[in-house]
Amino acid sequence: MDIILLVLHVVLSLGIITLVLLQKGAGASAGAAFGGGGGGGSVFGATGSANFLSKTTAIFAVGFFINSLVLAYLAANREIQSESVIDALIEQPATELSVPMPANDSVDAPVVDIPVADMPAADDSDVPAATDIPPPASE
Repeated sequence: MDIILLVLHVVLSLGIITLVLLQKGAGASAGAAFGGGGGGGSVFGATGSANFLSKTTAIFAVGFFINSLVLAYLAANREIQSESVIDALIEQPATELSVPMPANDSVDAPVVDIPVADMPAADDSDVPAATDIPPPASE
């Protein structure tokens, strides 16, 4: 059903485009209103009864409008689940990834044990105190 309506929509739109391009524009006889040859009439006024092309264009436009409303209604009331990636992520709970860690025997880096007594003591004399830092210069 959706495919048929979409094909009808394309046919109606192409028909409207073709019919509008086939018609003579409203300003085509504007020169005649200012003293040019070929019939009387106002610049953009009424030209009389509508011809076949304008009636057919109006029918196609009404069909296009109704078809657009039907397609919008069907799209809004669709029962089929969407295939959106975001919707799929929201519906599925997040799983934790487990990365296999290598065993201690397979690590190529050597293990060096440094006794705590052999480590140098921390020397805080090189670190300035908070009172020794000057305030930022104002501009």
